[in-house]
Amino acid sequence: MELILRQDVENLGFKDDIVTVKNGYGRNFLIPQGFAVMATASAKKVLAETLKQRAFKEKKIVDEATKIAEALKALEIKIASKAGAGDKLFGSVTSIDLADALQKEGHTIEKKFINVIGGSVKRLGKYEAVVRLHREVTVALPFEVIAEA
Repeated sequence: MELILRQDVENLGFKDDIVTVKNGYGRNFLIPQGFAVMATASAKKVLAETLKQRAFKEKKIVDEATKIAEALKALEIKIASKAGAGDKLFGSVTSIDLADALQKEGHTIEKKFINVIGGSVKRLGKYEAVVRLHREVTVALPFEVIAEA
């Protein structure tokens, strides 16, 4: 079943992508939730026209996202967390903590666009996260978890 996505769907695609999914997933979840519409011939023509008109605006957005990516690469992020003996944390460091650290540095990025590699961090040390600023622009963001003084 071919569908046109109306919004970003995790592990499937981005808004305005044409995706092929199993019939049940499309009929029972994507279409009723408003995440997708059927990819008929007329819907594909409308989508093509919309994408053509959006191409110019998209270039400007990609350029802005690239500038933000360069600024993020220059940051040195250190997240202080309570730690016990043997560099083990009390709790964990997640994308929420990373989003808060970026907020303090002056970059507002939603936590859903930040993916900490390996899930949550439970020990002190250096780690990396992937930040998706745009469908075409992602940046690897190194950060360090240090013990609170």
